[in-house]
Amino acid sequence: MFSLVPEAFAAGSAAQPSMWAQIIPLILIVVVFYVFLILPQQKQRKKHQEFINSLKRGDKIITSSGIYGTITKVNEDNFVIEIADGVQIKISKNSVVSKQ
Repeated sequence: MFSLVPEAFAAGSAAQPSMWAQIIPLILIVVVFYVFLILPQQKQRKKHQEFINSLKRGDKIITSSGIYGTITKVNEDNFVIEIADGVQIKISKNSVVSKQ
């Protein structure tokens, strides 16, 4: 008999995956990126911020550029450090890498 829908097209439409089968892999990829990339980065940033907040006057530090110094003044967003007798510089708090 005569059909408006060709048989090849009708058979192909039954083989298409459902909407959920197409979305689930995308959701899994987003979750994996979040767990392996974003979450550890947030933890590291929080740990560094706690370290910066714990620094006080008299602490010996190393900056990201390799400068060794002693904190002489703590401001809201920077430190003044002494790198030699009578030589003081102002640095950003975020540039501190570690304590000596």
